[in-house]
Amino acid sequence: MDKILPYYKETKNEVEIFENCYKEKLPFLLKGPTGTGKSRFVDYMAAKLDKPFYTVLCHEETSATDLIGRYIIKGSETVWLDGPMSLAIKEGAILYLDEIAEARPDIIVAIHSLTDHRRTLFVDKTGETVKAPDSFMLVASYNPGYQKGFKELKPSTRQRFVAFEFMYPNAETERDIIENETNCDSEIAKKLVKVAEKIRNLTELGLTESVSTRLLVDCAKLINVGMNPRLAAECAITAPLTDEEDTRDALNDLISMIL
Repeated sequence: MDKILPYYKETKNEVEIFENCYKEKLPFLLKGPTGTGKSRFVDYMAAKLDKPFYTVLCHEETSATDLIGRYIIKGSETVWLDGPMSLAIKEGAILYLDEIAEARPDIIVAIHSLTDHRRTLFVDKTGETVKAPDSFMLVASYNPGYQKGFKELKPSTRQRFVAFEFMYPNAETERDIIENETNCDSEIAKKLVKVAEKIRNLTELGLTESVSTRLLVDCAKLINVGMNPRLAAECAITAPLTDEEDTRDALNDLISMIL
């Protein structure tokens, strides 16, 4: 029986690039706005390659210990518990570090030896050196637009990866994604894509991030269950994008003209 893969619509040649990075044991970095399919793509590729898959969402509270492992008390004994990074290496899995720019410096230091010719993890607390098997792959993602002015991924870290930039898909591809993800009416998908195109061109509104394909899918799901299209768009598109009343009004006016 053929394995059913997660739905993913290729936009450029990202599948070929990922497969070649996997073959050559190269770490892979996905760059792009929120909701453009980065996480779904890694999930799809792990299934396509039939590999175990670990995801870690990086944030300022996540430490290298959380990823590598720690000693815990179990009964009367102290035992070592591997973290997701150690498990992924030992299992020859794909390890996905989402929003790596948010990671603490100790995590960046820990992955350095995994992203060069050594492909090795040093576990200070146990004195162990773990060599990654050929099947192990390190994948990371971050959003350069969002990080501007906040946390940046250092050039020295970026240059340890082969990188691919995810952007919003073209109109035809985005319509296909919405329809496949939600089974919505094709006319609704077409209108939602038009809404997205208009909002993405409104640079004067000063949005931190523009409308993502993910938000369009959420909106289509609400419309599918009978919600008024304009109300669905206000909840699934406008409200997540901004807290500014004037900006919300401008977006809702635009949406009303299309939906």
